[in-house]
Amino acid sequence: MNINPRIAPAPTGPPLYSIALLSAAALAYEILLMRLFSIIQWHHFAYMMISLALLGYGASGTFLALTRRWLEGRFLVAYVVNATLFGVTALVCFRLAQVVPFNALEILWDPRQPLWLLLIFLLLFIPFFCVANCICLAFSQFSKQLHRVYCFDLVGAGIGAVAIIGLLFIASPVMALQVVAAAGLLSAAVALRECRAQTRGPALVLLLTAAVVLTPAVGFSLQVSQFKGLSQALRVLDAKQLDQRSSPLGQLTTVASQTVPFRHTPGLSLNTPAPIGEQLAVFTDADGLSVLTRFDGELEKLAYLDYQSSALPYHLLDEPAVLVLGAGGGADVLQALYHRASRVDAVELNPQMVELVNGQFADFTGSPYQLPAVTVFNSEARGFVTASTNRYDLVQVALLDSFSASSAGLYALSENYLYTVEAFSEYLQKLQPGGMISITRWTKTPPRDGLKIFATAVAALQHAGVAEPGLQLVMIRSWNTSTLLIKNEAFNNYAINTLKIFCRERWFDLVYYPGITANEANHYNQLPEPWFFEGAGHLLGPADAAFLDDYKFNIHPATDNRPYFSHFLKWRTLPELLTLSERGGMPLLEWGYLVLITTLVLALLASLLLVLLPLWLGRGRGFRVAGLSWRIMVYFAAIGTAFMFIEIAFIQKFILFLHHPLYAISVVLCAFLVFAGLGSLLSARWHKWFTLPRVSVAIGGLSVLYILFLPGLFENLVQIPGVFKIPLSILLIAPLAFLMGAPFPLGLDVVSKSLPDWIPWAWGINGCASVVSAILATLLAIHIGFVFVVMLAVLLMCWPHWFCHGSFKGKSLREKPPT
Repeated sequence: MNINPRIAPAPTGPPLYSIALLSAAALAYEILLMRLFSIIQWHHFAYMMISLALLGYGASGTFLALTRRWLEGRFLVAYVVNATLFGVTALVCFRLAQVVPFNALEILWDPRQPLWLLLIFLLLFIPFFCVANCICLAFSQFSKQLHRVYCFDLVGAGIGAVAIIGLLFIASPVMALQVVAAAGLLSAAVALRECRAQTRGPALVLLLTAAVVLTPAVGFSLQVSQFKGLSQALRVLDAKQLDQRSSPLGQLTTVASQTVPFRHTPGLSLNTPAPIGEQLAVFTDADGLSVLTRFDGELEKLAYLDYQSSALPYHLLDEPAVLVLGAGGGADVLQALYHRASRVDAVELNPQMVELVNGQFADFTGSPYQLPAVTVFNSEARGFVTASTNRYDLVQVALLDSFSASSAGLYALSENYLYTVEAFSEYLQKLQPGGMISITRWTKTPPRDGLKIFATAVAALQHAGVAEPGLQLVMIRSWNTSTLLIKNEAFNNYAINTLKIFCRERWFDLVYYPGITANEANHYNQLPEPWFFEGAGHLLGPADAAFLDDYKFNIHPATDNRPYFSHFLKWRTLPELLTLSERGGMPLLEWGYLVLITTLVLALLASLLLVLLPLWLGRGRGFRVAGLSWRIMVYFAAIGTAFMFIEIAFIQKFILFLHHPLYAISVVLCAFLVFAGLGSLLSARWHKWFTLPRVSVAIGGLSVLYILFLPGLFENLVQIPGVFKIPLSILLIAPLAFLMGAPFPLGLDVVSKSLPDWIPWAWGINGCASVVSAILATLLAIHIGFVFVVMLAVLLMCWPHWFCHGSFKGKSLREKPPT
């Protein structure tokens, strides 16, 4: 596109509406990439998407600092070209990235995999780099209005966070990607209009191109990893895809095969005499497997469901009132109906899954969710339990994880609030006298999930004041699952005798019951040693703390502060696991966690190459990394890290209040960005009050108050309707976000008045620090919890203000910036 000075005269003001639209498109693209990679790869790529976005911002600062002399007088040309490139590369780079043969499962033993990951990293970095160039150009060109530029940038991004969620409810992820790309092209056209370009030709070309991008001809198919469940299922003889639908909650794909029927019944006894009913496979994001079961109203045909390990509680309860958390395709509901449950409340997060059962495949499923004894709730499971006033005889936590992904450690980075000590405590509070909780997990050897669930149950009972938690626990094991029962009173002799009969008839192994002996364990599905029995005994013994510390895997109970139930890796065990890699030990490694570490290393290397190396190379051209220069680096790196730490921690905390990960992400991001933008704008007008020391103290004080009082506040407000929780959440976030919008523009304002050529460097340093902190915040939360992450952010926010504020004036301003 040829935009010469005649067409593009020097603008008199920044293209604020274009900046807002472009920022909205960029954040929408970031969130959309998380969804896309959750489908074609796995969810842990979300952290890479955040880092990519921020790396683009960091690299742009370096690029513009090195090219600023050439770009002088060419603002509109450079801005429009970069905005146009974002629209083009948003589509092209993702299409290229999805065909890169990267496999997370091979990252440690195939030396090509880190290189493939780096290639994906670099490809997806390009669109964000283009957006960041536009914003940084506006900062440099209009330094006297940088508060307004920063405000429109953040407010636009906040709107984009909400808009992409709404878009994904009505459009497929690929169509949403086309819309984002078109928005980038539209922002370039808007910039030409705002800056009063003398000809309309370039703007018309951009609008026409945006319209073409939205056509079906530009669409494409997602290339799902060959190692995901959907890809493997479609390789089955005569397998075909019956239905596919998508929303922000996940992409559901229904698959059937008439020649090789699907048989998915976790924990099914090898001694079952009953035939398994016909099933349709439903994959969430191409992996998490649930099934739709053919049901014509005849319960006798469901007899095979009595031969799952999860059927145990129904032999200990008489016509129970049941709560199923994670109902999925309805298999657990059918199991409850087969055992004559008096009432079944089924909680399912994704309404499209319910629609499959009751609508699209109602003739096949028999619409079990519409039976008189069944009530379906579209809700997040933990949130439903917290808000519900009902009491149940049985709370059943369904097994919805993919076995292959769970075994490979691909859920290691998943925050799961269903399996924390606090969650178990809430489940106990919802039980009728004599009621119980039933939790089924995949069996792994050496034991991980099973023992961690057992340890969590022990901690929850102790927290409830139970002196002898072992009297209220029972655990059994099938060939591929383990089922734990937690009762709100001691198991009696009748229950224990029934338990033994149940296991003997189904060839299930006893792991623990009050009074179990060693010779009763490990009979049918034999392991080299009775590891599960021994582990349960240690966890109930006086040396339980020592056992948890000495065990080769992390089986400490998960908590709401550290909700990473599937994180089992201990660093001291890693060398031993690597030596076992050639002898079948690779499944013992957690690939999700290792990919995160690899991404952190790549982010560090990229940040060093894009910021610190150019700074170092600039020494020979009059630039000195001393005095003010390195203090500027410390200041902008610290506030970038702190902002990201607090943002990620708040997303996790508000999941517990809003009871929905999707709402938490969109509400927290929108609130932080919009109110930070307003804080940036008003900090210029209220400059007498908005000084760096005052703002830093206010941010620190507010953050501490949030840590102290938010949990109690959430607990007291949990009963209010969900429609009021979203505005209340925004109001709670607003004061802190408003203040957090001030440090960056205030610091940049000082730099712009004394060292205007340093603006790109400050922008780049802030972005690169955010790159690393996005990943580091998660790693710190896994190991030491979100409270520590927030406290560290407070320290980072406060210390640099005191440390650097006094240095933003005086003779140090005579230092030269890099040329």
